[in-house]
Amino acid sequence: MTSTDEQFAQAAQHWDLETLYADLASAKGKRLTPVEKLHLRGLLCDCSPTKIADTLGKNIKGVETDLCATIYKYVKSLVDKSGEKIENWRNITEWLDDAGYQTQSPTKLPVSDGSPGNSVVNITNISRDNNQIKN
Repeated sequence: MTSTDEQFAQAAQHWDLETLYADLASAKGKRLTPVEKLHLRGLLCDCSPTKIADTLGKNIKGVETDLCATIYKYVKSLVDKSGEKIENWRNITEWLDDAGYQTQSPTKLPVSDGSPGNSVVNITNISRDNNQIKN
């Protein structure tokens, strides 16, 4: 069995987990539990509650109940959406992305140079400063 920190670890590639954990802990009033962090990472990896439950070998209703009682509540408080209803579990990642918790990920662009086949170029380490692209 892998440790809970290793499950859904790819979330760290696209999200500022340490800041997010700290800010959610402030919204909660105490640190997130390992299970809360695990469920959050699952959502951040674009996994549905059903997929999270399947991956972890848990009961789907239990995961859904945990998410509603914990992560959903904390995120709504953090992003000032307490009065809004969560229509879909994807609302959580959308709201966190809008709040700036997603890190810049490499952008892949197709390249057409006239040769057959599909070529891809990775663009990394580019940021925007006053609407100007910097690298």
